[in-house]
Amino acid sequence: MGSSVSSTARRVIMPAAREFVESAIAADTVVIFSKSSCPYCKMAKEVFDKLNQAYKAIELNERKDGDEIQDVLLEMTGARTVPRVFIKGECIGGGTDCKKMFDNGELQKKL
Repeated sequence: MGSSVSSTARRVIMPAAREFVESAIAADTVVIFSKSSCPYCKMAKEVFDKLNQAYKAIELNERKDGDEIQDVLLEMTGARTVPRVFIKGECIGGGTDCKKMFDNGELQKKL
């Protein structure tokens, strides 16, 4: 009985999480879905700091709906891991992807 209640609750909550993710991605040029203690998340933020590029960091470990947001990100991007970095609505990957793109100049072109 407990599992049917939680799956029902998840179906009700998921549209709100999806709406939050979609509106967050649309509202800013750079959005990083992150966890405050994650070294790869810090790596991604440092890249944008070096570029003096503003970004919106959404710290999932500080939100009650963080797990649901990660589920939405999995559906949208094929990965649930953080960081999930979006530039102009497009997911470019995670921290290592950002660093690689920064190092070869691709990131600057996307901005």
